[in-house]
Amino acid sequence: MTAACPRPRGLALWWQAMRPRTLSLAAAPVLCGGALALHAGQPVAGLVWLLTLACAVLIQAGTNLFNDAADAGGSDGPERIGPLRVTAAGWVSAHAVRRAALGCFAVAFVGGIYLVIVGGWPIFVIGLASLAAGWAYSDGPRPLSHTAWGEVWVLAFFGLAAVAGSQALQGLAPGYPALLVGLALGSMGAAVLLVNNVRDQAADQLAGRRTLAAALGDRCARRLYAGLILAPFPLLVMLGGVLGDVQQLWPAGLAAPPCLALATRFQRLPVGPAMNGHLAHTAQAQLLLGLLLTLALLA
Repeated sequence: MTAACPRPRGLALWWQAMRPRTLSLAAAPVLCGGALALHAGQPVAGLVWLLTLACAVLIQAGTNLFNDAADAGGSDGPERIGPLRVTAAGWVSAHAVRRAALGCFAVAFVGGIYLVIVGGWPIFVIGLASLAAGWAYSDGPRPLSHTAWGEVWVLAFFGLAAVAGSQALQGLAPGYPALLVGLALGSMGAAVLLVNNVRDQAADQLAGRRTLAAALGDRCARRLYAGLILAPFPLLVMLGGVLGDVQQLWPAGLAAPPCLALATRFQRLPVGPAMNGHLAHTAQAQLLLGLLLTLALLA
């Protein structure tokens, strides 16, 4: 059961509703996409890079807000194990949270207009698909969060599309390096969602949700988590081969020990509030990998 906690006020309440611990999932791929372009000798437009980062984080925040509002009418009851949600707690109405989500999407859309001018129709397609997917994850007739496709959605949008789109906005056509980096960061993002779904699988099944964790079962889902969080490292070895310098990427390997520790710990971690911290640590590991890889590519 989620412990009672005092109601935050003003911006602090909305900051909590946006789930700041997961916003880095949108930031890391954008950083690495720009770094890939710079590594390839492409002059990087700082303003475009920052605007891409802002739009990606806003879409992630809006997606989280839609999820908060939608879950209040689903499985987020008083026995919820996960972190408290502002709508379910009665702090803000679902209508107000959805308006805030639409506000995040609207600001991202306005910023995206400039990015479309810079990057052309591929960026328009990626941006529009990202907004639609952010809404469809929790709303609509068959929300993605109710199915076994959630982790695939994260891999696609918070990995492949984010890295490729960020690189394209810097004037470099996406190629094999963007694919490898997108898979590396996207797999860790999917691992974050998988922790969430393993934690909530009992409540999800009662609510009629068939997430990947529920479909696989607890043991297989935990093994898949280990595979997802460790997958980046062979992918980075492959990236080094493609770039012609495996040794240059060694700083990114510093993220391997904490990822291995997380993979090992999760195999025996009991379902309960401790998984909230594990989810946050997995998101931090993805950010660490993204920052180290960015630094390695810029060196």
